[in-house]
Amino acid sequence: MTIHEAPSEHKTAHKDEHLSERNVDDSEHLEISHPKHWAAGIPGIMHSVGPAVREMGPSRAAKLLTSMNHKDGFDCMSCAWPDPSHRKIAEFCENGAKAVTWEATPVTVPSSFWQEHPIPVLLEKSEYWLGMQGRLVEPVYKAADSDRYVPVGWDEAFRIIADKLNSLENPDQAAFYTSGRTSNEAAFTYQLFARAYGTNNLPDCSNMCHESTGAALGEVIGVGKCTVTYDDFAKADLIVIMGQNPGTNHPRMLTALEEAKEAGAKIVAVNPLPEAGLMRYKNPQKVSGWIGEGTGLADDFLQIRLSGDQALAQAVAKRVIEAEDAAPGTVLDHDFIDRYCQGYDEFAASLRSLDEAEVLKATGLTSGEIDKLAERYMNADRVIITWAMGLTQHKRAVATIKDIMNLLFLRGNIGKPGAGASPIRGHSNVQGDRTMGIWEKMPPAFLDKLQKEFRFEPPRENGVDSVDGIRALADGRIKVWFALGGNLVAAISDTDAAESAVQKAELTVQVSTKLNRSHAVVGREAIILPTMGRTEIDLQASGEQFVSVEDTVCAVHPSWGKVEPVSPNLLSEISIITRLARATLGDKVEVDWAGFEADYDRIRDHIANVCTGCDDYNAKIRREGGFVLPHGPRDSRTFPTDTGRAKFTVNELQYVECPPGRLLLQTVRAHDQFNTTIYSLNDRYRGVKKGRDVIFVNPLDIAELGLTDGQRVDVHSEYDDGVDRVIRGFRLVSYPTARGCAAAYFPEANPLVPLDATAEVSNTPASKSVVVRIERALA
Repeated sequence: MTIHEAPSEHKTAHKDEHLSERNVDDSEHLEISHPKHWAAGIPGIMHSVGPAVREMGPSRAAKLLTSMNHKDGFDCMSCAWPDPSHRKIAEFCENGAKAVTWEATPVTVPSSFWQEHPIPVLLEKSEYWLGMQGRLVEPVYKAADSDRYVPVGWDEAFRIIADKLNSLENPDQAAFYTSGRTSNEAAFTYQLFARAYGTNNLPDCSNMCHESTGAALGEVIGVGKCTVTYDDFAKADLIVIMGQNPGTNHPRMLTALEEAKEAGAKIVAVNPLPEAGLMRYKNPQKVSGWIGEGTGLADDFLQIRLSGDQALAQAVAKRVIEAEDAAPGTVLDHDFIDRYCQGYDEFAASLRSLDEAEVLKATGLTSGEIDKLAERYMNADRVIITWAMGLTQHKRAVATIKDIMNLLFLRGNIGKPGAGASPIRGHSNVQGDRTMGIWEKMPPAFLDKLQKEFRFEPPRENGVDSVDGIRALADGRIKVWFALGGNLVAAISDTDAAESAVQKAELTVQVSTKLNRSHAVVGREAIILPTMGRTEIDLQASGEQFVSVEDTVCAVHPSWGKVEPVSPNLLSEISIITRLARATLGDKVEVDWAGFEADYDRIRDHIANVCTGCDDYNAKIRREGGFVLPHGPRDSRTFPTDTGRAKFTVNELQYVECPPGRLLLQTVRAHDQFNTTIYSLNDRYRGVKKGRDVIFVNPLDIAELGLTDGQRVDVHSEYDDGVDRVIRGFRLVSYPTARGCAAAYFPEANPLVPLDATAEVSNTPASKSVVVRIERALA
C-alpha cells in the first residue's frame, strides 16, 4: 500500500505573500556584469533547492527532488538527457529543480482572475508574469462575442470543442499540435484520436528543433535518432560539442562530460559563444565542486562564426582524406566503409576541390585551429560528435548534419562503444512522441499497423508541420487549433505573423498546467483545459497509473507521480483526450476510449502492436529502469536505408554572408529558462540580471558600428520579402561572441525571424543565422 502525502495548503495568486515579486518586471533596472567561466557549484544548489523549499515547502520539495529521475520516481519534465545506470540521491540539475518548482507550486489561479484579466490585459503581460500566476485548475471558455474567459464545466468544454470539430467542412480544417512534455501513452492516444477524426495535421515542437536531425540521419543511416548510449561518453577518446550549451540546456550532461574527462577523453567545443558550461564544471555532489577548481572541460574552444559548421565539417573531412592519400591504409576505416557504406568515392572527390579561403571565411577560424581538430580526430579511435539547435536551426542544417555523418563514417565512428552521433533533444519526451506517431507524415507502414489494430482507414495525405500550420491558419485553411501543451505563438518564428494567423482561427484550445502567451493570443473562441503535471499522482478507475517517456538515447522508462494533484478538478492528459474523443467521434471507430482512461495498460497493449520496437511493452516498461528501443546502426551496424547501407553524401557548401554594417543573429535561452517558460529575469552565467531585452555583440563590432556598450538600440532583420521586422529598445551588451555575430534571447527575438526563413528539407525555423541591422533606438 502506498501512502501519499497530501498537498500543502493551496494558495491563490491573489493571496500569495510573494505577489509583488510575481508581478514586477524589472527590465528597466537591468544589471550587467561579467560572464562566468564555470558552471554549477554551490550557486547551482542555492538556485535550485532554495526556490524549491521556498515555493513548495520543505516536505513537498524533498519528496519531489529525491524522486526526480529515479527508477521508481517521475521523469524530469525539462530536458531529455538520459539517466545513468547508477542513480545518485540527487539525480537532478538546477534547471530540473526549477521545472519541478514551477509545475508543483501550490499557487493556483482563482476563478476571479478571469473577470479581472480580460484578453487585452493578458496580451500586455510578459511571459514571465503569466507563468508566475499559478496552476490552472478549471476549464475556461472565451465566447466569440466576449473579451474574457469564464469558468465552465468539463462536459460543457468538451461539447463546445466537439461541436466545432464536427461542424467543419473537412477534418483537415483542424490541427492537433503536441508539446514534448506529453507522455508516450497520451501521445499515442492523441494521434489515434486525430487520425480517427480524419487528419494527419499533427505538428509538434520537434518541427522547430530537431526536425533537421531526423531528416539528415533518416536519410544517411535510416534512423533519425542518437546512435550512442549514456555509457559511451566515458568510453570516448574525443567528444566534439557543436552548437550546444549543456550548462543551461541540459546541465546533467556536465556530469557525463566530467566522467569522460576523468577517463582520459579530450573535448573540443565549437560555438560562437564561450558558454560557462563548455569551459569548466564544478560538480555540486563532489567536494572539489565546493572548494576546488572543478573540472576543466573543453581542451580547445573553436569560436566559430554562425552558419560555418558545415564548412568546418567538410574541412576536417578533407584533411582526413588527404592524410589517407599521404599514407594509404593508415587513416580511414576501410573495413567499415567497404562493408557498410556507399558513396565514398563521390564524396571524397567532391572535397578535393574545397576552397580553404572559403572555409576560413565561412567559419571565422584559422587553418591552424582546423588542423588541430583534424589531428585530434585522426588520433582518436572513438569519437562522439554531439549537437543541439545551434546546428539544426540554419538554412543548411540538414546538409551540415549529413556532413558531420560523413566525417564520422570516415573512421567507422558508428556502431562501436564510445563513438557515434549524439543529437541532444531539449524536451523530455519529444523523441517519444515521434515514436508514438506524432508526426504529420508518418510512413505508410505505421499507418498500415494502425489500420489493422483499430479497423479504420487512417488518412494517407501528409498533414501540416508547425510552420505550415501557421501559414494555413493565416490563409483560413485551418479553423481549429488544438494544442496538447506547449506555447506555439511564443516558440515559433515571426511572432507578429504567427499571432495574426492564430487570431484568425475560429477556435483555439490549449491543454496546459500554467498560463502562457498562447492563452492570450487566441481565436474567435478559445478554451483552456487544465491538466495534471508529471509530478502528480494519476488515480483512475483501475487504480494509480504511470506513464512512460523516451529520452535522447532511445531509453524508455516509466514515470510515476508522487504528490496529490494541486486541485481535485484536474484531469490527466489521457482523460482529456479520451473524453474529447468520445464526445467528438461517438461510435465512429471501434476504440475503447473509456477503457484507455480507466487503465493505461490497455493503451500500452496497442502501442506494442503498432509502434516499432515496442513489442511486449507492458512487460518491458516494468523492468527496472525500463528498456532501450532497438537501433540498427548502433546495435549491429545495420542501416535501414533504402539501400541497406550508410550513405556518404555530397553537399554543396553554403553559408550566410552579411552585407557591410550588418551582423548575424542567433536566438538563445537564458539560464533561468526552459523553452518559452521563464523562471526569472536573470541569466547569471552571462552576467544579466533583472531583464531579458538585451543583445550581445562583440565589442569590436560595437565600435565598428559606431555604437556604445549599454545604449538602447533597435534591431531590424533583413530578408528579401520587404517586411521590416524590428524589436525596439534593447540594451546593447558588449560580449565575447564571435566577430560579426550577435545573440538575443528566445522568444523575445523571435519577431526578427521570418516565417519563410527555414531549413531546407526540414522546414525548421532558421533562428540561428538572421541578418540584422542595429541602430540607435528611436526616442
